Amino acid sequence: MPITIRRALESDAPALSRICLLTADAGTSAESLHDYNELPGLVYAVPYVKLPTTFGFVMVDDLDDRVVGYILGSTDTRAFEAYAAKHWWPQFAEQYPPSLAKKPADERYMNLLQKMHTSDDGCIGFSPAHLHIDILPEYQKQGWGRKLIAEAAAYLKDEGLKGVWLGLDPRNDGARLFYKKLGFQHVDGTSDDHMGLKF
Repeated sequence: MPITIRRALESDAPALSRICLLTADAGTSAESLHDYNELPGLVYAVPYVKLPTTFGFVMVDDLDDRVVGYILGSTDTRAFEAYAAKHWWPQFAEQYPPSLAKKPADERYMNLLQKMHTSDDGCIGFSPAHLHIDILPEYQKQGWGRKLIAEAAAYLKDEGLKGVWLGLDPRNDGARLFYKKLGFQHVDGTSDDHMGLKF
């Protein structure tokens, strides 16, 4: 199938949010877990086309001009966290109070919006840059994940960075194996849920 990789745009936000939802349950769809389907994307995808210090690339299926995968991240995680704490999370913390939640997954995200986690110092010591990658299931295992990571790595090297790290769902063994094949290793001094790649 013909696929184009291009820079992510702010106008891609709805597609990014949808992909995030369809892969949010350890790589599978989280639709049934949420009444508020937008919550995973508001945390892990949409900020990366809205806030400073971010970058991203998307996979587009040329047959229907549909975004079917992405790699998103920040070149300066601490700056991203500080900006989001002032200008991004508060509006959604107000919009989605935990009292609205009827499902555990919604409650978990709503609590997160009230007090967003910050990155482990060990990860920041490894690299100031982090990323997220998600591809719709029907486009996986075709080499596109490797190409997206190569695209992001080339961009980050041009920005003067020497590595990047990511967090992963501990239940997603397939993702862990995929990253290991690409040279990602456990980031020393952090939990098992963090892997990093030196360029």
